[in-house]
Amino acid sequence: MTSNIKVWSASAWMAMAMVFASMAMAAPDQATVWNGKVAPLATPWTAAVSPGNALPEYPRPQLARPSLEHPQWMNLNGLWQYAPGDGKGAPPFGQALKNQVLVPYPIESVLSGVQKHSDFMLYRRLVDIPSAFTAHGQHVRLNFGAVSHDATVYVNGTQVARHAGGYTSFGADITSALRPHGPQEIIVAVHAPVDGANVMVGKQRLKPEGIFYTAASGIWQSVWLEPVPVTSVAQLNFTPASSLDAFTVTSKLHGRSEDATLHVTAYADGKAVGEASGPAGQPLHLAIAHPRPWSPQDPFLYTFKATLKQGDQRDEVTSYAGLRSIAVTKLGGRNRIVLNGKPTFLLATLDQGYWPDGIYTAPTDAALKFDIQKTKDLGFNTIRKHIKVEPARWYYWADRIGLMVWQDMPALPTGSNDKLSAADKASFRADVSAIVDQLDGETSIIGWIPFNEGWGQWSIPAAAELAAQIKQLDPSRLVNARSGLNCCDTKGDPHAGDVIDVHDYQGPGLPSPDATRASMDGEHGGLTLGVPGHVWPNTPINPYGEVKDNAALNDGYVANTAVLRDKGPAIGVSGSVYTQITDVEGEHNGLFTYDRKIEKVDETKVRAINEATIRAGGKP
Repeated sequence: MTSNIKVWSASAWMAMAMVFASMAMAAPDQATVWNGKVAPLATPWTAAVSPGNALPEYPRPQLARPSLEHPQWMNLNGLWQYAPGDGKGAPPFGQALKNQVLVPYPIESVLSGVQKHSDFMLYRRLVDIPSAFTAHGQHVRLNFGAVSHDATVYVNGTQVARHAGGYTSFGADITSALRPHGPQEIIVAVHAPVDGANVMVGKQRLKPEGIFYTAASGIWQSVWLEPVPVTSVAQLNFTPASSLDAFTVTSKLHGRSEDATLHVTAYADGKAVGEASGPAGQPLHLAIAHPRPWSPQDPFLYTFKATLKQGDQRDEVTSYAGLRSIAVTKLGGRNRIVLNGKPTFLLATLDQGYWPDGIYTAPTDAALKFDIQKTKDLGFNTIRKHIKVEPARWYYWADRIGLMVWQDMPALPTGSNDKLSAADKASFRADVSAIVDQLDGETSIIGWIPFNEGWGQWSIPAAAELAAQIKQLDPSRLVNARSGLNCCDTKGDPHAGDVIDVHDYQGPGLPSPDATRASMDGEHGGLTLGVPGHVWPNTPINPYGEVKDNAALNDGYVANTAVLRDKGPAIGVSGSVYTQITDVEGEHNGLFTYDRKIEKVDETKVRAINEATIRAGGKP
């Protein structure tokens, strides 16, 4: 998202100051959270969160074990001991920490109970592991959805994991570190420099302002334990064939793969429609009888049961995926994006995934689903997930509800472009590869965006380099090498990837496809309307294009989108991204308020123009 710098007159600044003052006088909606703290701005789900129900859902829908029916996993979300640290020396093993934190909410959030940043921090929890977890030679794995940024994990004083990267999951086999009896001590030591280091940080800032927001440090996704065989399935992906009648099944294992076999059965509405077997870790061809493609209009998902066998050991997991293809094809002499071989206009909102109560972490699974469902209800068919990677359940809902996703890479700090060392660049490349690998199985993701407006992009060729790196890892999806050639200025164009992308506020931009790429408007709109009592407190407004009331916002949105409907098809534009689905802190340009309590637009009118634009832009 651009900062949209404008020169404002003194009278304009005075008018904006009066608006801000009037909003400050209207007390925001508040609620008391589990430890008595008052949320600065409450969502409909804030008060429902407690230490006993912090995100209780199984966190990894694409690699679940049937034992969940009886449940053979242990959710470690809830209260942990906590203390800020200094990053020096080993943690104090065997000693209680003085504070509490509610995992998995980042420490800056009110839901965490801490509501204060620390560069270094310690988490501690004592866990009684059921004897069934280690029966029959089973091993115990400790899993983390994400920890920002650098985490070292100890079990009973033994280091079991070290992970750098605030947007990727990790885990460890902790069996050898377990005591025979009694509680097991888990300690997580975290370093969270936020924008104080050249690491992936997205929009987080230690000093939030304008288009940059509150930091989200520490454990911010679910933590859990589960028993597994000595050799177990670590990852299972289903890549659709371009013919849309089969999947290529790829797997990764924990443990040795010698003499291990994998059998996979595909189901459609509970009926078996295909199966494949072969050596574990090797690709399998899984043909599907009577195939049914996935699309936003029909988000049909196949379910899978996979059995890994090695000697007398077996691991059974379930998964899901949809059959869909995405490509750029020349139609009528212009490069166009095609979904399942058909021209499709990708009408998206910008979705930044911020919450006033949980910051990076949605307060509940229902809240996580809410933004996606409302995007669909408003008639969009795509989301641009902006400079953030979400928990696995977010993509699960996008897959099920039926929305395509442009997946951004979280940016390095702005202003770092000419300050990056060779090690910084190598770390960014490695993080990009890890994110692509982690999200490779998500049906909803149709494209990758390594850079936004050049943030953290050390050179113009860097965008081409990253686009090639991603394409080699994942040739099945599109790559938008750089989103944001601002206001059609092509000086920063890397001339790489599958899409040429401009940002134009208010716009929309209408770039023409070129000889090798389709075209889209990667950001536009941003019509601004703050709703008193529903804005983030004590934060100056970052104005894009102010409107006076809801009627003006409705009219402005319809008129803005009508340009895409009326002019886009003749040019061959393949998509757009409206800023944005919800307000975020000082930005009041959402279709919903930041607390999700007020829908600012008329859903019927917005859906009508959106559906008309998708129809017009999808004609051959």
